Amino acid sequence: MMALVLFSCKESDDYVVVGDKIPSFTLSSEVYGTVSSQELEGNVTMLFFFATWCGPCQDELAAIQQRLVPMFEGRDNFKLLVVGREHTDTQLSEYNEVKGFTFPLYPDVDRQVYSKFAKQTIPRAYLIDKDGKVVDFAAGYDKDHFDSMCDKALELL
Repeated sequence: MMALVLFSCKESDDYVVVGDKIPSFTLSSEVYGTVSSQELEGNVTMLFFFATWCGPCQDELAAIQQRLVPMFEGRDNFKLLVVGREHTDTQLSEYNEVKGFTFPLYPDVDRQVYSKFAKQTIPRAYLIDKDGKVVDFAAGYDKDHFDSMCDKALELL
């Protein structure tokens, strides 16, 4: 007799996907202060999770500095939130001294915020509309998708 076993062909690492409202969260930094998901409402937001040891994350962070920052600098109703998964403020400050990024890096030491969005995989990027709904996301870095997300963010403003 043959047993029938049912299982999912795809186990998702994503808790938050396109169409979902972002979960409630608060990030605290001794360097940059506190920011919460509630403060993002009414703004178009690009949220990135990274780690300093991750190669593709380095490419994405460079793209943020080179393309995203100049594109949105000084624009009303746009927020950029870059989160170091499993990093402390001290580690991120030292890292930023070496890299020279002009945007804040928020720590998420125990993955408390990251774990509301996904199980694993970085870099991870979310484009969030003014109502707090995810309109695009990426797990991993792809230059063309990154560029597309930047263009979509401009359209949402």
